[in-house]
Order: sequence, then C-alpha cells, then structure tokens
Amino acid sequence: MASRSLPQRAVRAVGDSPLSERMARAQELAYGPLIEWARRSPLHTDVLGHSLHPSLTDVTTGCWLGTSLLDLAGGSESRRGATLLAGFGLLASVPTALAGAGDWAELSGAERRIGAVHALGMDAATFLFAGSLVARLRGGHRLGTGLAVAGNLVMAGAGFLGGHLALHRGTARRTSMAEPD
Repeated sequence: MASRSLPQRAVRAVGDSPLSERMARAQELAYGPLIEWARRSPLHTDVLGHSLHPSLTDVTTGCWLGTSLLDLAGGSESRRGATLLAGFGLLASVPTALAGAGDWAELSGAERRIGAVHALGMDAATFLFAGSLVARLRGGHRLGTGLAVAGNLVMAGAGFLGGHLALHRGTARRTSMAEPD
C-alpha cells in the first residue's frame, strides 16, 4: 500500500485530533445562534446541487490574493487598488463565512473537526486582513503589506483544509452523484 503524502497525513491528524474537537465545541458555544441562523438562511441552500460556500470563497480569496500581488509587484501607484481589494475581500468574507457556518452545522466526526480548524484559520486570516486595511487607511502601507502576506499564508493553509472537505470528502455536495446533470 502506498504511503500517504504529508498533506494527507496533516489532514488526518487534524481530523483525529482531540484539540480539534475542543475547538469545534468552543465554536458551537461562541457562535451557536449565528450558526443556526446561517443554517436556515438562503446562504445554505441546495438549489445549486452543491454548497454556495466554495463559490463565494473565490471572491474573498481572489480579492486578497490580488491585494498581495499589487503590493508586491505593483509599486506605490497600486496602493489604492490594493487597499480597495483588501476591503472588498473583507466585505465578501461575511457571506462566505455565513455560508460555511451553515454547511459546518451539518457536519459530524472528522469532517466537523477539520471544518472547525478551517474556520479558525479563516477567522485568523480575516483578522490579519482587517489589520492590513486599518494600517493602510492610516498610511502604514508597509505594515498593511506584511499583514496581507501573512493573511494569505494563513488563508492558504485554511483553504487547503476547506478544499479537502469539499473536494475529497464531498461535503459541498447537495445531491446524489447518481443524478443526471
């Protein structure tokens, strides 16, 4: 039998971790009413045949990746664009997180634990981007750039876990695989 890759072993460790379970319980306590609202909201729907959350993540991640691309390659004339993208990414993160919370409310076992770590990572990335935006608005472009790069690194790790859930474990699916297109 072939051995598992490092990313596969990491996901398994997160899914099997008692610490991940404690994080999931803490999130349920902290966000319980919001999670239940999200579960009943239009952001948690089966009308598409799959979760809305993965599609919404493209907007948030696209804005935030664009922020860092402009910071690192665009020069000083791109600062306004980078600031706008950081802000738009923060705005897009709200419905994205709510849709994800609605999905997460229906998970159990390892998927629930992986989702809890994914959410915590995305919360951290969101706070880093909020700090980046505040720094930029106060004229601290260098600090804003650093916080955005850190936010993108955290987002990449958390996004990997979310992608694993949606693509490998099929948690974004709302209909049977046997249904015709």
